[in-house]
Formats: sequence, C-alpha cells, structure tokens
Amino acid sequence: MKDQLEQQIEALIFASEAPVTIKEIKAALEEAFEAKFGDEEIERAIERLRARYADEAFAIEVVPIAGGYQFLSKGAYHPVIGVWLKQRMKKRLSRAALETLAIIAYKQPVTKSEMEKIRGVSCDYSVQKLLEKELISIVGRSEGPGKPLLYGTSEKFMDYFGIKDIGDLPKPKDFKMPDSEIGEQAPIEEVVAPEPVREGEEE
Repeated sequence: MKDQLEQQIEALIFASEAPVTIKEIKAALEEAFEAKFGDEEIERAIERLRARYADEAFAIEVVPIAGGYQFLSKGAYHPVIGVWLKQRMKKRLSRAALETLAIIAYKQPVTKSEMEKIRGVSCDYSVQKLLEKELISIVGRSEGPGKPLLYGTSEKFMDYFGIKDIGDLPKPKDFKMPDSEIGEQAPIEEVVAPEPVREGEEE
C-alpha cells in the first residue's frame, strides 16, 4: 500500500472541501490500513504530488493553505471560472423559493413549519435549494415542541442584494403593487422541479 501513498493522499485532499492537515492525513491512513506512517514520509509524498500538479498539463494544483493542503485552480484559469460563476448567479430561483426566502428574511429566525403556515404548502424543496446556494443558514433551534431548526439569511444574502443590515430591507408598506417580488431583478437560479404540495392544497 505504501507504494501508492502518493495516490492515497491525493484522494484524501481531493475529497476534502477544506484544507486537510498532515495530522488528519496520517490519522486516516493509519486507521484505514492499520499501519504506522511518519510525518516526514507523508510530507515527501505531498511534495511529489505538488511537483506533479505543477506541470502545465494540469489546471489545478495542491496548495498549502490554513495549515493544510487543498486542490485549487491555477491563476491562469480564474477568468473563465469567474465568468462561469457569474453565469450561474444569473439563473433564476423559482417563485416558490423566492417566496420562502422573503419569509425567512422578514420573519427570521423562523422554523420551516412557520414558513409553511404562511405559504400554505411544503417548503422542504425551497429550503434545501436556498441552503445549497448559501442564501440562508441554520441559526439555532426553537424552544418549541421537538425543538425544530431555525433559519435566517446569510452573509451571502446580504452581499447579493447589496445590503449592509437586514434592517435595510424595504418595509412592507413600501410595496405599492401586491405582486412585487423581492429579488425579481436579481435572479439567482432556475429550479425545474415542482414545489411539493401537501395533499388537498394547491400552490
């Protein structure tokens, strides 16, 4: 197995969403293969890995960051990645997700059952998509029965809509048209799956 140490470490770094430390790599290897690994042995394997990905044939590299190592794209490819991210942000959220986001923004912290009471339908799918987009986050648990999760808007929500504080949101009295929609001119992602509807209720 030690003949493939470099590949094992490569897989660990690739699988990690955050920088992975030598200590974490060592612990994972030793538990997986029931063998001892030295820090220097691991460090040498990482250096070989870094040298391999330094080749121009690769668009990514192994970067030492925050006390660990992580795969990152090379600087030469940042422009195209930036365009791609911008294009993703231009896609729309569904109306259901926008309604759910508006409820969270104005009622936070709020439970999913409270959102559903306002909307009259299940909010499971919308909450999931908003969490994936990091526009909302879990901020705690309610003291009510079952201690359900509480949701609130995130820093990314503030950045996207260009506000410094949640108090900067327009007040309900500022909406002159009943069909005004928050975020209508700042679309984010199109959702093609239908919003689940509870039995006997309509969207």
